[in-house]
Amino acid sequence: MIDSDIRRREDLVELVNEIGFLPFFSGRIEGFSLEENVSYEAWYQGRWSGRVRWDAWDWKGEVLQNRELVYGKFFEKKAGFISKDLWPDFCNYRRDGYDFDARFDDGLAPYKDRDVVNYIEGSGAMLTREIKQNLNYKKGGNKGFETVITRLQMQTYVVPVNFEYSKRKNGEEYGWGNCRYDIAENFWGDKLCRSAYKRSPEESLDRIIKHIRKVLPRMDEEDLRALLKG
Repeated sequence: MIDSDIRRREDLVELVNEIGFLPFFSGRIEGFSLEENVSYEAWYQGRWSGRVRWDAWDWKGEVLQNRELVYGKFFEKKAGFISKDLWPDFCNYRRDGYDFDARFDDGLAPYKDRDVVNYIEGSGAMLTREIKQNLNYKKGGNKGFETVITRLQMQTYVVPVNFEYSKRKNGEEYGWGNCRYDIAENFWGDKLCRSAYKRSPEESLDRIIKHIRKVLPRMDEEDLRALLKG
Protein backbone atom coordinates (compact mmCIF):
# COMPACT_ATOMS: atom_id res chain seq x y z
CA MET A 1 0.00 0.00 0.00
CA ILE A 2 2.70 2.47 1.02
CA ASP A 3 6.19 2.25 -0.46
CA SER A 4 8.01 3.62 2.56
CA ASP A 5 10.58 2.67 5.16
CA ILE A 6 10.05 4.94 8.15
CA ARG A 7 13.24 5.16 10.18
CA ARG A 8 13.00 8.56 11.86
CA ARG A 9 10.32 10.84 13.20
CA GLU A 10 11.04 13.16 10.28
CA ASP A 11 10.18 10.34 7.86
CA LEU A 12 6.84 9.86 9.59
CA VAL A 13 6.02 13.58 9.50
CA GLU A 14 6.90 13.82 5.81
CA LEU A 15 4.76 10.79 4.92
CA VAL A 16 1.70 11.89 6.90
CA ASN A 17 1.89 15.39 5.44
CA GLU A 18 1.95 13.85 1.98
CA ILE A 19 -0.88 11.33 2.34
CA GLY A 20 -2.95 13.17 4.97
CA PHE A 21 -3.29 10.63 7.78
CA LEU A 22 -1.97 7.27 8.95
CA PRO A 23 -3.15 4.77 11.58
CA PHE A 24 -0.54 3.73 14.14
CA PHE A 25 -1.38 0.00 14.12
CA SER A 26 -2.31 -2.36 11.31
CA GLY A 27 -6.04 -2.60 10.78
CA ARG A 28 -8.81 -2.57 8.21
CA ILE A 29 -6.65 -1.52 5.25
CA GLU A 30 -3.67 -3.82 4.73
CA GLY A 31 -0.33 -2.02 4.53
CA PHE A 32 -1.78 1.29 5.69
CA SER A 33 -0.22 1.95 9.10
CA LEU A 34 2.96 3.04 10.80
CA GLU A 35 3.39 -0.48 12.17
CA GLU A 36 3.53 -1.98 8.68
CA ASN A 37 5.90 0.62 7.23
CA VAL A 38 8.37 1.35 10.03
CA SER A 39 11.90 -0.05 10.12
CA TYR A 40 12.59 -3.04 12.35
CA GLU A 41 15.09 -1.04 14.40
CA ALA A 42 12.63 1.76 15.19
CA TRP A 43 9.77 -0.60 16.12
CA TYR A 44 11.34 -3.58 17.88
CA GLN A 45 14.83 -2.66 19.08
CA GLY A 46 14.35 -1.29 22.56
CA ARG A 47 16.99 1.10 23.95
CA TRP A 48 17.66 1.30 27.66
CA SER A 49 18.15 4.72 29.17
CA GLY A 50 16.33 4.79 32.48
CA ARG A 51 13.47 2.97 30.79
CA VAL A 52 13.05 0.78 27.73
CA ARG A 53 12.47 2.99 24.70
CA TRP A 54 11.19 2.09 21.27
CA ASP A 55 11.77 4.96 18.88
CA ALA A 56 8.43 4.70 17.08
CA TRP A 57 6.52 4.74 20.36
CA ASP A 58 8.23 7.96 21.45
CA TRP A 59 7.48 9.76 18.19
CA LYS A 60 3.86 10.38 19.15
CA GLY A 61 4.88 12.64 22.03
CA GLU A 62 7.58 14.32 19.95
CA VAL A 63 5.30 15.23 17.04
CA LEU A 64 2.82 16.72 19.51
CA GLN A 65 5.39 18.79 21.35
CA ASN A 66 6.76 20.02 18.02
CA ARG A 67 3.18 20.55 16.80
CA GLU A 68 4.01 18.69 13.61
CA LEU A 69 1.05 16.27 13.47
CA VAL A 70 -2.21 15.70 15.30
CA TYR A 71 -2.22 12.41 17.20
CA GLY A 72 -5.00 10.52 18.95
CA LYS A 73 -7.52 7.69 18.74
CA PHE A 74 -9.15 8.65 15.46
CA PHE A 75 -9.44 5.42 13.45
CA GLU A 76 -11.97 2.85 14.63
CA LYS A 77 -11.08 3.79 18.22
CA LYS A 78 -7.38 3.20 17.57
CA ALA A 79 -4.49 5.63 17.44
CA GLY A 80 -3.14 7.42 14.42
CA PHE A 81 -1.71 10.62 12.97
CA ILE A 82 -3.42 13.36 10.95
CA SER A 83 -1.77 16.20 9.04
CA LYS A 84 -2.60 19.74 10.11
CA ASP A 85 -3.82 20.40 6.55
CA LEU A 86 -6.57 17.78 6.87
CA TRP A 87 -7.35 18.27 10.57
CA PRO A 88 -9.99 21.00 9.93
CA ASP A 89 -11.94 18.64 7.68
CA PHE A 90 -11.64 15.81 10.20
CA CYS A 91 -13.10 18.11 12.87
CA ASN A 92 -15.90 19.24 10.60
CA TYR A 93 -16.80 15.70 9.53
CA ARG A 94 -16.55 13.99 12.90
CA ARG A 95 -18.39 16.75 14.78
CA ASP A 96 -21.21 16.65 12.22
CA GLY A 97 -22.01 20.34 12.68
CA TYR A 98 -21.86 20.33 16.48
CA ASP A 99 -19.57 22.05 18.90
CA PHE A 100 -19.53 19.99 22.09
CA ASP A 101 -21.97 22.18 24.07
CA ALA A 102 -24.53 22.02 21.25
CA ARG A 103 -24.11 18.24 21.01
CA PHE A 104 -24.76 17.89 24.75
CA ASP A 105 -27.72 20.30 24.70
CA ASP A 106 -29.33 18.24 21.93
CA GLY A 107 -29.00 15.09 24.02
CA LEU A 108 -26.30 13.56 21.81
CA ALA A 109 -23.50 13.43 24.41
CA PRO A 110 -23.57 11.60 27.77
CA TYR A 111 -23.09 13.37 31.10
CA LYS A 112 -19.75 11.60 31.58
CA ASP A 113 -18.46 13.17 28.36
CA ARG A 114 -19.63 16.59 29.51
CA ASP A 115 -17.93 16.16 32.88
CA VAL A 116 -14.57 15.35 31.26
CA VAL A 117 -14.83 18.27 28.82
CA ASN A 118 -15.86 20.69 31.55
CA TYR A 119 -13.06 19.53 33.85
CA ILE A 120 -10.37 19.97 31.20
CA GLU A 121 -11.80 23.33 30.12
CA GLY A 122 -11.73 24.54 33.70
CA SER A 123 -8.36 23.10 34.72
CA GLY A 124 -6.28 23.17 31.54
CA ALA A 125 -4.44 20.24 29.98
CA MET A 126 -4.59 17.36 32.44
CA LEU A 127 -2.95 13.97 32.85
CA THR A 128 -5.07 10.83 32.64
CA ARG A 129 -4.50 10.05 36.31
CA GLU A 130 -5.56 13.58 37.32
CA ILE A 131 -8.80 13.36 35.35
CA LYS A 132 -9.60 9.95 36.81
CA GLN A 133 -8.85 11.09 40.35
CA ASN A 134 -10.90 14.28 40.18
CA LEU A 135 -13.88 12.68 38.42
CA ASN A 136 -13.95 9.63 40.69
CA TYR A 137 -12.88 7.01 38.17
CA LYS A 138 -11.70 4.49 40.72
CA LYS A 139 -12.82 1.33 42.45
CA GLY A 140 -16.35 1.83 43.68
CA GLY A 141 -16.71 5.03 41.63
CA ASN A 142 -17.31 5.86 37.99
CA LYS A 143 -16.52 3.32 35.30
CA GLY A 144 -15.73 3.50 31.61
CA PHE A 145 -13.12 6.25 31.45
CA GLU A 146 -11.39 4.75 28.40
CA THR A 147 -14.70 4.61 26.55
CA VAL A 148 -15.36 8.28 27.33
CA ILE A 149 -11.91 9.61 26.45
CA THR A 150 -11.78 7.54 23.25
CA ARG A 151 -15.20 8.80 22.14
CA LEU A 152 -14.15 12.42 22.74
CA GLN A 153 -11.04 11.85 20.62
CA MET A 154 -13.01 10.18 17.85
CA GLN A 155 -15.28 13.23 17.80
CA THR A 156 -12.16 15.51 17.81
CA TYR A 157 -13.20 17.47 20.90
CA VAL A 158 -10.33 16.27 23.14
CA VAL A 159 -6.79 15.42 21.99
CA PRO A 160 -3.55 14.14 23.51
CA VAL A 161 -0.92 16.86 23.84
CA ASN A 162 1.97 14.96 25.45
CA PHE A 163 3.05 11.74 27.15
CA GLU A 164 4.79 12.14 30.49
CA TYR A 165 6.73 9.59 32.53
CA SER A 166 7.16 9.01 36.22
CA LYS A 167 10.68 9.63 37.51
CA ARG A 168 12.82 7.95 40.13
CA LYS A 169 14.82 9.98 42.64
CA ASN A 170 17.84 9.88 40.32
CA GLY A 171 15.79 11.43 37.54
CA GLU A 172 15.40 8.27 35.45
CA GLU A 173 12.03 7.85 33.77
CA TYR A 174 10.13 4.60 34.14
CA GLY A 175 6.84 2.94 33.27
CA TRP A 176 4.45 3.79 30.47
CA GLY A 177 3.86 7.42 29.57
CA ASN A 178 0.81 9.07 31.13
CA CYS A 179 -1.18 10.92 28.49
CA ARG A 180 -1.97 14.61 28.98
CA TYR A 181 -5.23 15.70 27.32
CA ASP A 182 -6.55 19.10 26.30
CA ILE A 183 -9.50 20.55 24.43
CA ALA A 184 -8.57 20.49 20.73
CA GLU A 185 -9.12 24.24 20.28
CA ASN A 186 -6.95 25.06 23.29
CA PHE A 187 -3.96 23.18 21.89
CA TRP A 188 -4.38 23.52 18.12
CA GLY A 189 -6.31 26.79 18.02
CA ASP A 190 -9.82 27.74 16.97
CA LYS A 191 -8.79 28.54 13.40
CA LEU A 192 -7.24 25.12 12.74
CA CYS A 193 -10.10 23.20 14.35
CA ARG A 194 -12.98 25.21 12.88
CA SER A 195 -11.82 26.60 9.55
CA ALA A 196 -13.75 23.93 7.61
CA TYR A 197 -17.07 24.72 9.30
CA LYS A 198 -18.16 26.59 6.16
CA ARG A 199 -18.38 23.22 4.41
CA SER A 200 -20.90 20.48 5.08
CA PRO A 201 -19.60 17.40 6.96
CA GLU A 202 -20.06 15.33 3.78
CA GLU A 203 -18.01 17.83 1.76
CA SER A 204 -15.21 17.50 4.30
CA LEU A 205 -15.33 13.71 4.04
CA ASP A 206 -15.10 13.94 0.25
CA ARG A 207 -12.09 16.28 0.53
CA ILE A 208 -10.29 13.82 2.82
CA ILE A 209 -11.00 10.90 0.49
CA LYS A 210 -9.95 12.80 -2.65
CA HIS A 211 -6.71 13.90 -0.99
CA ILE A 212 -5.54 10.45 0.02
CA ARG A 213 -6.71 8.69 -3.15
CA LYS A 214 -4.77 11.22 -5.21
CA VAL A 215 -1.62 9.94 -3.49
CA LEU A 216 -2.75 6.32 -3.05
CA PRO A 217 -5.15 5.70 -5.97
CA ARG A 218 -5.40 1.96 -5.38
CA MET A 219 -6.92 2.40 -1.92
CA ASP A 220 -10.42 0.91 -1.82
CA GLU A 221 -12.92 3.72 -1.28
CA GLU A 222 -15.41 1.56 0.61
CA ASP A 223 -12.74 0.51 3.13
CA LEU A 224 -11.55 4.09 3.38
CA ARG A 225 -15.02 5.41 4.14
CA ALA A 226 -15.47 2.73 6.82
CA LEU A 227 -12.14 3.65 8.41
CA LEU A 228 -12.98 7.37 8.39
CA LYS A 229 -16.47 6.83 9.78
CA GLY A 230 -14.88 5.39 12.88
